[in-house]
Amino acid sequence: MDNTLSDLQFSHIGLYVADLPRMARFYKQALRFTQTDAGDLGAVQLVFLSRDPREHHQLVLATGRPADLGFNVVNQISFRVPDIGTLRRFHDRLLEEGAHDMLAVTHGNAVSVYCRDPEGNRLELFMDTPWYCEQPLREPVDLSQPDEVILSRAEAIAKRFPRFMSRAQWQADVARRMEEDQRG
Repeated sequence: MDNTLSDLQFSHIGLYVADLPRMARFYKQALRFTQTDAGDLGAVQLVFLSRDPREHHQLVLATGRPADLGFNVVNQISFRVPDIGTLRRFHDRLLEEGAHDMLAVTHGNAVSVYCRDPEGNRLELFMDTPWYCEQPLREPVDLSQPDEVILSRAEAIAKRFPRFMSRAQWQADVARRMEEDQRG
């Protein structure tokens, strides 16, 4: 495979925040980020957070969010989890830490929990399913049901779409298309 596919990798995101201590506490407590650094850069205060010891930061919070911001330009920040049990644990932790607008859904290719952080940024925590189907797709799921029921529902929903296939088959197709795009 051509190495150009891995020569650009997503690393981190930075958010302007209004209440730096509150937002840092939320991400550290609700999502178990570790603070790796903090300090001032001129008039801007920064907090660096990570869940990966190979990454100095995956999320940086910076003071300076305008008080009169009429629209949040962050559509969502998404985090992958390995399984439904982990998704449930974070769902409960997010509720305990004051996340709001909580919604559990399936996209067919994933089972997700959406919510808002204390300043209204939309978060998605998701686990991949072993199949692919066309997007966008969003249907509610009940996280209180057993894992098998949730996954069975997600698969049944995904199978309604004509391009349903295994995740491995979809990934191979996308890898081929990406190589073609790199050759231009």
